[in-house]
Amino acid sequence: MKMHELTPTAGSKKAAKRVGRGPGSGHGKTAGKGHKGQLARSGKGMHPGFEGGQMPLQRRLPKRGFNNIFAKKIVTVNISDLEKKFSNGDVVDVAALKNAGLIKKELDGIKVLGNGELTKKLTVKVQAYSKTAMEKIEAAGGKAEVV
Repeated sequence: MKMHELTPTAGSKKAAKRVGRGPGSGHGKTAGKGHKGQLARSGKGMHPGFEGGQMPLQRRLPKRGFNNIFAKKIVTVNISDLEKKFSNGDVVDVAALKNAGLIKKELDGIKVLGNGELTKKLTVKVQAYSKTAMEKIEAAGGKAEVV
């Protein structure tokens, strides 16, 4: 097989519809646009969401809430997750949490929450803890260090 012998698969290429090329083409004269009106003009003239002059949906609905650009995005991890993924005596930090698959990105910080039980002695080094999480880590004989 040579380069000049290559052809597209049958049916994969479709010829473009050539409009306005005479009556024999079947798409002559008005080129499939009908007679006059907004749709017959060049440029179409309607934007997405246009409802024929009726008040569009995006303007009929009220605006709700706001997005605080200064808000910190905190990733949360539960005590039960630490119990499942780590063994006794491990040091749990950002890198260890990523390797274990508990977090994808660090964002603005990591907070450990107290949902679940902890029986393993872990040294946890993250930015924040809930009160119950800190109590459970220390009750199991581990350390909760704020980074």
